[in-house]
Amino acid sequence: MRMEGAERPTSGQNVAAASAMYALTEGRIAWLTLVLGGASAIIVAILRRRAWAEGLAIGTVLAWLNFRWLKRGLDALVAVSAAQEGFPRPRIPFGTWFRLMFRYGLIACCVYVIFEYLKVPLASMVVGLCALGAATIAASVYEILRPTE
Repeated sequence: MRMEGAERPTSGQNVAAASAMYALTEGRIAWLTLVLGGASAIIVAILRRRAWAEGLAIGTVLAWLNFRWLKRGLDALVAVSAAQEGFPRPRIPFGTWFRLMFRYGLIACCVYVIFEYLKVPLASMVVGLCALGAATIAASVYEILRPTE
C-alpha cells in the first residue's frame, strides 16, 4: 500500500538497500561459521577428544576461508557482468573462473596434507567443513524470524 505524498524509491535505492542487507547476512554467516565450529571444537576438546577437536577447528577455518573466497569470486563475477551490461553474452575472464574452481582444489590439498602429516581424523575435518552449512541455516532462520522491512 502506498501512502499519499510518499516518494517512490528508485531502483538504485532498492539495489543499495538490498546490497546492504545481503552484506549483513554474509557477515553473519562468516562469524557464525567460526563461532559454531569453534564452540563444537571446544566442546569436543572438553570431552578429551583432542584429535577430533583439532580436526573440527581445522575444518571450520577451511570452511570460513572457502566462504570468503567464494564471496570474493562472486563479487568479481558481478562486477564483470555489470561492466558488460547491454552485451548479449558477457565474457567472464578465465582468471575469475580459475579462482572460483581453484578454491576446491586448494581445500582438498589442505585436507589431504593435514590428514597425512598431522594424523587428524578425516571425518572430523569434514564435519568442521559443515560449520558453514550450519551457519548458513542459522543465518537464514534469523532472517526469517526477524525480517528487516
